[in-house]
Amino acid sequence: MICAIVLAAGRSERMGKQKLLLPLGGKPVITRIVDELQRSPLQETFVVVGRDVERVQAALQGRAVIFVTNPDFAGDMLSSVRCGLRALPKGCAAALVVLGDQPNLTSQLVGVLVNAFQDSGRSIIVPAHHGHRGHPLLVASRLHDELLSQHEGSGLRGLLDAHPEEVFQLEVADAAMLEDMDTPKDYQEQLIRSKSSSSQGANRPPA
Repeated sequence: MICAIVLAAGRSERMGKQKLLLPLGGKPVITRIVDELQRSPLQETFVVVGRDVERVQAALQGRAVIFVTNPDFAGDMLSSVRCGLRALPKGCAAALVVLGDQPNLTSQLVGVLVNAFQDSGRSIIVPAHHGHRGHPLLVASRLHDELLSQHEGSGLRGLLDAHPEEVFQLEVADAAMLEDMDTPKDYQEQLIRSKSSSSQGANRPPA
């Protein structure tokens, strides 16, 4: 079993409003991401929430997710990762750590990451574009205890640095898959990209 941990507890200070609930392509950003995860080979989806728990839950109503509350949502990303790890079932062989503000994540990318984990024999799978690493990261269960007790201040990057021999870097063709969304400018760029994609789809001749 491979599970997803979606980090949705951030305060969105740079955006000025809760970025995970901003509309994009007809649905909130967090909903887009969870829908892609649930079309992927992953078995369970855990969503780590914080201050806006009720609004995030409403955006994901009707979807088979398990909510985990991070009481220290003002802390760093590692605090949310740890909340998600503690909630995983014992049979979970690996966790895909997903940013809640990565709107171009696709089920296809998730499937490729899962295949790389199963075929490579490595414990950490990280996507990259032209050598620049991004998210989501797939981390084997044997490293979960280390994340729960170490790497304060460095988080997932510290884990990668500590185990370079265990990292499988998967090159992806589209850099947009690895982009997150932190500022109003980022959001406007995503809106333009979403409208462009919709327009291209509408103009495509029927098969």
